[in-house]
Amino acid sequence: MHTSDRLVDLRNKMSELGVDACIIPSGDPHLSEYPSEHWKVREWISGFTGSAGTVVVTMEEAGLWTDSRYYLQAEEELDLHCMQLFRDGEKGVPSITEWLCEVLMPGSRVAINGQTVSVSFLRKLTRELRSSQIRVDANLSLAEDSWENRPALPENTVYLHDDKLAGASRTEKLDLVRKLMKRDGVSHYITGALDEIAWLLNMRGNDVAFNPVFHAFMIVEHSFVKLFINPHKLTAQIARKLDADDIRVSLYENFESHVREIPDEATVMLDPDRINSTVYSILSPKINKIEGLSYIAALKARKNETEIANIKQTLVNDGVAMVKFLKWIEDNVPGGKVSEISAAARLKAFRAEQPGFVGESFRTISGYAGHGAIVHYSVSTESDVQLKPEGLYLVDSGGQYHTGTTDITRTVALGPFPEQARRDYTLVLKGHISLARAIVPHGTRGVQLDVYARQAMWREGLNYGHGTGHGIGYFLNVHEGPQSIRPDNSFVIEPGMVCSNEPGLYRTGHYGIRIENLILAKVSKETEFGTYLEFETMTLCPIDKTLIDKTMLTEEEINWLNNYHRQVYDSLAPKLDEEHLNWLKEKTTEL
Repeated sequence: MHTSDRLVDLRNKMSELGVDACIIPSGDPHLSEYPSEHWKVREWISGFTGSAGTVVVTMEEAGLWTDSRYYLQAEEELDLHCMQLFRDGEKGVPSITEWLCEVLMPGSRVAINGQTVSVSFLRKLTRELRSSQIRVDANLSLAEDSWENRPALPENTVYLHDDKLAGASRTEKLDLVRKLMKRDGVSHYITGALDEIAWLLNMRGNDVAFNPVFHAFMIVEHSFVKLFINPHKLTAQIARKLDADDIRVSLYENFESHVREIPDEATVMLDPDRINSTVYSILSPKINKIEGLSYIAALKARKNETEIANIKQTLVNDGVAMVKFLKWIEDNVPGGKVSEISAAARLKAFRAEQPGFVGESFRTISGYAGHGAIVHYSVSTESDVQLKPEGLYLVDSGGQYHTGTTDITRTVALGPFPEQARRDYTLVLKGHISLARAIVPHGTRGVQLDVYARQAMWREGLNYGHGTGHGIGYFLNVHEGPQSIRPDNSFVIEPGMVCSNEPGLYRTGHYGIRIENLILAKVSKETEFGTYLEFETMTLCPIDKTLIDKTMLTEEEINWLNNYHRQVYDSLAPKLDEEHLNWLKEKTTEL
C-alpha cells in the first residue's frame, strides 16, 4: 500500500470520528527513540525511516516535521506529492502548532495517541492550540487502527546482565532509588523507560533493534517492585531471582489497571519528560504527584568504577576493530570492490571478532562523498554506491558489548580531495580538540560545553545543525540522557558521565566531515574557587592526518593530537599483528 492510500484510509477514520487533524509522533508507550517494529507508525504512514520526526495529517494536507539531521534523507524517502516536508528549525518554517493554527478553524479537533507522547509534550501542545480554540483529544489511536497487518509486539526472552559487569546488584541499585524516594516522601515511583528498567534490574533483552532492552513497565514501592512484563519472556531462573528480590511480575497489559489502583493517599514520583501522557491521565487526581528528573536516569548517567573500567577495555577492543577496518578500506577501495553496504558489513565482522560483542549499537552510517553530508544517512540497496580512490568517506558506527556501548565517527580521505575539505576538516578537528581539552567548573551545563566545539567554525561563519555530544549507555541505548552537549541542554555535567564529542561540517552534495570520540567527565582539581572538571578521551582510533592543515593548528592543539595518537598506539599495539601494527605506527606518527 502506498502512502497516498494509507492517508486515504486514515482520513476516512478521521471523518467518521469528527477529527480535523491527526498527529503521529515517532514514539511508543515507553517514549523510546528507537521503537520496535510494532510501534513504527510514523514510518508506516510516511515512508520516512529516520529516528526523529512527526507527521501531521488534516483532511486536505499532510506534512512531516524533522530536524536538520534528516532533511536530505526525508527528501529522498517522502512522496512529496502527498506529504510536505517541514524543515523544523529553519527560518520561516512554522512549528506544528503554528501550522495547525493556520490551517484549522476554531473549534477543530486534533487527535493524538497519548501513549506515544510525554506529559510535557502534550501539555505544551494543548496549551498552544488552546489559544486558537483548537481541542486536543489524546485518547484516539487512528493511525494505529488504520495499519493492517501491523507487526506484533516482540516476545523475546530476556537475560541477566552479570552483577560483576554492572558493578552493583539490583538490590543495591534499588536501595539507592528507595533512599531518594524516602528523601522526597515518595511512596510510588513509576517508569516506563526501557533502558531504566533494564539498568535497575540488571537485565537485558532484544525487543528493539540495536538496543539491548525489553518491553516492560515498573512501579517501585518501598517494600516491593511491580514489574509488568509478559511472564513467558522470563526464564524460570530469572523468575526465581526476581521473586527472591521482592519483584512481583504481572502481565504487561495489566500496567494501566494497576496505575488506576494506586490509592489516593499515595505520593507518586514521575518524570513528565519520560512517562507517557496516558499513564499520567489515569492516575487519580487526588494523588500527590511529584514531577522531576527520573531517579534512575540520574543514577545510571554517572558510571561507577566497574563500568568505567569495562568501558575503557571495551574501547581498546573496539579500537582494534576500527584499525583493521580502516586498513581494509585503504587496501581494498583502489580495487573498486568496496561499496557503502559492503564496508558497513565488513566493519561489523571486525567487531564480531572482539570479546563480548553482541551486535551493533545503531545502524552504521557509511557515507561516501555526498552521502556523507546526510547526517544520519541510512544506506540501502537503492542508494548504495562504490567507494572510489578519491574524495571523503564518513563512517559513524558503534558496537554493543557486554562490557559497554561504543560510538565512533571517522572521516578519511580515500585519495585526492577538494582543497576546501582540508580547511573544513581542520576546523572540525579544532572544535573536537577544544572540547576534549576543556577544563570547567563543576556546575557547567551541556549548553555551555557546546560552545567549545563550535567556536572555530563560528569564526568562519560556519556551523552544524546537530548537537555536539550525547550521553551514552552502558551496554544500553547509544543515546542516553539526561545530559547532552547541545545548545538546548541545561543538565549539569557530573563526574562519571560519558558523552560523545562529535562536531561536524557538511557540504550538501559533496562531503560530510565528523570526528567523534567518547569522553569521560572527571574531577580535574579542587581549589579555593571550587571543583573543576576535565574530560578524558576514551575512544582509541587514529584521526586521519592527511586531511589536516597544520598551519591552522596551535601548538597546544598539535600536542594534543600527538599525545592522543601516542595513547592510541600504546593501547592498541599489544593486540595487533605485525601487519596492522606497522599500519597503525605510520598513522600515529607525530604531525
